[in-house]
Amino acid sequence: MQKATLDRAPSRAGPANPLDSGYAWARLLAALALGTIGGVGMWSVVVVLPAVQKDFGLTRADASMAYTFAMVGFGCGGVLMGRMADRLGIFRPLTAGIIVLALGYVATAFATTHWQFSIAYGLLIAMLGSAITFGPLIADVSLWFERRRGIAVAICASGNYLAGTIWPPVIERLVTAYGWRLTHLLIAGVCLVTMLPLAFAFRRAAPTAAQQAAAKPVGHVQRTPAIGLATLQLLLASAGVFCCVAMSMPQVHIVAYCGDLGYGVARGAEMLSLMLGFGIVSRLASGFIADRIGGLKTLLISSVLQAFALALYIPFDGLMSLYVISAMFGLFQGGLVPSYAIVVREYFPANEAGTRVGLTLTSTMAGMALGGWLSGAIFDWTGSYAAAFLNGIAWNVANILIVVFIIVRVRRRA
Repeated sequence: MQKATLDRAPSRAGPANPLDSGYAWARLLAALALGTIGGVGMWSVVVVLPAVQKDFGLTRADASMAYTFAMVGFGCGGVLMGRMADRLGIFRPLTAGIIVLALGYVATAFATTHWQFSIAYGLLIAMLGSAITFGPLIADVSLWFERRRGIAVAICASGNYLAGTIWPPVIERLVTAYGWRLTHLLIAGVCLVTMLPLAFAFRRAAPTAAQQAAAKPVGHVQRTPAIGLATLQLLLASAGVFCCVAMSMPQVHIVAYCGDLGYGVARGAEMLSLMLGFGIVSRLASGFIADRIGGLKTLLISSVLQAFALALYIPFDGLMSLYVISAMFGLFQGGLVPSYAIVVREYFPANEAGTRVGLTLTSTMAGMALGGWLSGAIFDWTGSYAAAFLNGIAWNVANILIVVFIIVRVRRRA
């Protein structure tokens, strides 16, 4: 009887079931492309930070405020756009977000004050524009996969890091050649022309609840921790803040840090690109790992490795050392963010995916926002980045403790 049940299992989904199908993989590739192009909204502000600081005559902390605005907007936009995607489908919020993203870059190009620049980044570029290409797209992709959900989510999340690998050196050269204002206008044109055609790949509605249930393995049991879902959401959000305060230290300030050490901002942009390039490898590897050991254990492994790499920045500040450590940092921490999305899909209902993933990834953006500003402020207070690295390590340890607590509670229920 058991053998007959297993033999019939593949036919439950039927050929019409779209989960893990060829169309699902094609949709994933379109999401990856959109994340790579639209992810510019997260990284362009990092590269132009020194030029904007000089142009407006700002302190390092004040110049970092634009990044903080962008991360807060990015996080809030993830929840807002995720909620809209749950109700309306992904297509309409996506097309609207692409148009607003382009308008945001035009607005920043004509900003006459730093506050105008920061608000345009936070509201138009991040919240109503670029945010749709991260959390909501990850949530949408997770609905189209069951057996390969971990690697699919990791691939989609890699678009954000591909953006960080490709865009920084390009933007740095454009800023050097044409200035940061014209660079923003060029970015607006590229986003509009390339992203709108890709959006039409998302007109098809997400799989129904019946199709998703049919695709689950025989004997599948929904995982439940020995805590309420509201408490789990709060713990995941807290963990997201803590890990990304630590993550933001090198990602936001590596360009300025290299400039302060006398290596030049071009070297810093190369290190950021290298860091995020290795982050792509990490994200893909974490997807394979999560499909085998689950999202929580993958999250813990990534967090421990990130703390180790972050600690290496303190004793080593030579040029080659910084290149190596930046590559290690990217390789170790890249699996953190997609792991949160996988954990959400493992423990929360599918019809809440957009909102729940948005809430969780918003916390990571809040951590990036807080960490980006806090590191700049610590630099202003102390005159160096050593204390900022120590601050990041402390926040990372707090993240590890939260994840360990969740794992213990899950095991108790098991």
